Amino acid sequence: MISPDDISAAYAHVKDRVRATPVLTVEAHALAPIPVALKLEQTQHTGSFKTRGAMNACLAAPLPEAGVVTASGGNAGAAIAYAAGQFGAACTVFSPDITTDTKVARMEGYGATVIRAGRYMSEIAEKLIAFSNETGARIIHPYDDAHMIAGNGTAALEFDAQSPDLDTLFIAVGGGGLISGIAAWYQTRAKVIAVETEHTAAYAATLAQGPGAEVTPSGVAASSLGASQIGKLNWEIMSSLNVGSLLVTDDDVVDAQRRLWETARLIGEPGAATALAPLTSGKYVPAPDEKVGVLICGGNAEPNWFLD
Repeated sequence: MISPDDISAAYAHVKDRVRATPVLTVEAHALAPIPVALKLEQTQHTGSFKTRGAMNACLAAPLPEAGVVTASGGNAGAAIAYAAGQFGAACTVFSPDITTDTKVARMEGYGATVIRAGRYMSEIAEKLIAFSNETGARIIHPYDDAHMIAGNGTAALEFDAQSPDLDTLFIAVGGGGLISGIAAWYQTRAKVIAVETEHTAAYAATLAQGPGAEVTPSGVAASSLGASQIGKLNWEIMSSLNVGSLLVTDDDVVDAQRRLWETARLIGEPGAATALAPLTSGKYVPAPDEKVGVLICGGNAEPNWFLD
């Protein structure tokens, strides 16, 4: 189990290598009936929170000559490539076939060698493990990894200091690497709610069916929230801390993305706008005195995202 002490230790390791991202509190009736505190992780290195966990994972042990290898649809691959590159190490990313050309180019821009490796995570994982065995590259799991979780949890450590006494936090979920770190920091001091689209609902499926439940991700948020399962360590943390669950539609996400732009001229990729969508769609109605926070987890949207 990851503790607040683990997250504080991770912050001591990474704080000089990651950005302390800002918080913008948007006034009442702009995004929701009450003010909403937005933690702007799209301003992080590589455009997402994942650089926090990636840097902590790369600092956990000396990197081998063969570098590191991971599986990713974009943001984790870019972050791990960036982090490895800070130490002069190579990074290979095995990526789902659905990964957009934009995200492949972004990973490559940070020095990754990207290999499209199939549709299903099981076949991607098989190829990744074989590569690691052949080359000696260290596997960094994009979310089911204690160092990744603790590093990602440093976003909560900052958010807590910037916006004290939040009652409720909305966090978009793919495999659980972010929300497990957020929940591990807050413990029972705030209500942490996992937000997924109906087509990327791995956590909702796990709540309904139990650990090991698997989904086939699709829809607007699949490239960033496209994990087919919640990670084992992530599930352990999320279930023990009673993380809540909400589902939104793809249309809700697109509307939230546009509302974020129209309200504050902020770009959030669909996976990031997913966390905001319960508020903008009215699927969650906060109490008049509720203090609400939303983590905008990434800004790696398609260049033409705002076009019809």
